[in-house]
Amino acid sequence: MKSSEESVTALPERRSIDDIKKSYPDEWILLGDPEKYEQEMGCRSGIVLYHSPDKRELAYRAKPLLKQVKTTYHFFNRVTPRPQRSAIVSIYSTPSSA
Repeated sequence: MKSSEESVTALPERRSIDDIKKSYPDEWILLGDPEKYEQEMGCRSGIVLYHSPDKRELAYRAKPLLKQVKTTYHFFNRVTPRPQRSAIVSIYSTPSSA
């Protein structure tokens, strides 16, 4: 009997980065064999190996899949804007002595 790490499964097909972003909003995405831009950061397409809203889960669950690809690329696909951080500032004045 083979363990899950020894069994080789077929990888999903390559998808464009726009299609991937539409499919997995607000999630961490791990791509295998990414097609990167020549002079820019980021990539054009890749094979989705794993996706999750939790970065740690992505790291642990995708580990066995890393053997099937040469390179990887991961990013967080933020769609929902971050909540504005607010600070409460209290200004106290002391009565001046006359």
